[in-house]
Amino acid sequence: MRDLTNLGLDLVRVTEATALKAARWMGIGNIMEAHRSAMHASVEALSKLHIKGKIVIGEENRLGVHSPLDSGMEVGSGDGPEMDVIIDPIDGTSLLAFGQSGALSVVAVAPRGSMWNPGAGVYMNKIIVNREVAEFLVPQCLDAPAAWTLALVARAKKKRIQDLVVFVLNRPRHEALIEEIRSAGARVLLRPDGDISGTLMAALPDKVTQVDVAIGVGGIMEGIISACAAKALGGKVLGKLEPQNETERRELEARGIDLKQAFTSDDLVAGNQIYFAATAVVDGASLKGVHFGSSEAQTESLVLRAETHTRRIIRTVHAMDFSEDHGPSLNDLD
Repeated sequence: MRDLTNLGLDLVRVTEATALKAARWMGIGNIMEAHRSAMHASVEALSKLHIKGKIVIGEENRLGVHSPLDSGMEVGSGDGPEMDVIIDPIDGTSLLAFGQSGALSVVAVAPRGSMWNPGAGVYMNKIIVNREVAEFLVPQCLDAPAAWTLALVARAKKKRIQDLVVFVLNRPRHEALIEEIRSAGARVLLRPDGDISGTLMAALPDKVTQVDVAIGVGGIMEGIISACAAKALGGKVLGKLEPQNETERRELEARGIDLKQAFTSDDLVAGNQIYFAATAVVDGASLKGVHFGSSEAQTESLVLRAETHTRRIIRTVHAMDFSEDHGPSLNDLD
């Protein structure tokens, strides 16, 4: 088998290429075109990756449209190890389109068969914490009142509940959760989009981020990516499937999935041969977004390897060709 040691550095070329294309749509207000541009850039960059990759959970589950990144699609050059691949060309497409902070391009890979796929359903209730809290986070947290979980996090971090910051997506489904958190005394960091960005803020060490825990319902695909990132950082994800209608519920039950089961990071992605890369498209809490100059562009990326818990921040300067009317074209990323 090909040596996987540098696979994370190969992955970052995928997220860099995607972020560079997507960044041209920052603030333009066109969500679908921003997504389309990012998706095509991801497909092209993935084709140069020396793996026999297969998409585990694709975009059709979330967006309802088909693309080359659908579940089961083969990606990579085909001349390397067999790997599970999960990719979100833009986590936070609406953030990008309307010029808000936090949009990322993310991808994670692990050996074939490592990543869990329920085969149905779209949403998952999740709790994400960093390494300080990981050993204390128990499955009961998913059904317990928010105040109980926040007290556990506070004890693990030796903080007062009033000093905790909780990341929550600002969605109508979270109105009761937000009120619970505020009633418990903790502070809420609300974002309209950017599920994986929230995971990273919660899973990174305290000295890097102000977020102590991320809580709420988001996509299953984002849940798997979150598990990859959290495991690589030594953190933890707890998740439980949240069918949104009776059809989804019946499909999941037909597959023998216990809807009461709490899934851990190890359930969502097995083993430690996990590689994760994220490149900021727009400036965020922990990474700077794409900055264009007269003849070059700069990117900042996070690369994680679970086996060694290595965390790299990579700042790259890309030579750009602005001669074409439709915008910059990438030179081959080295």
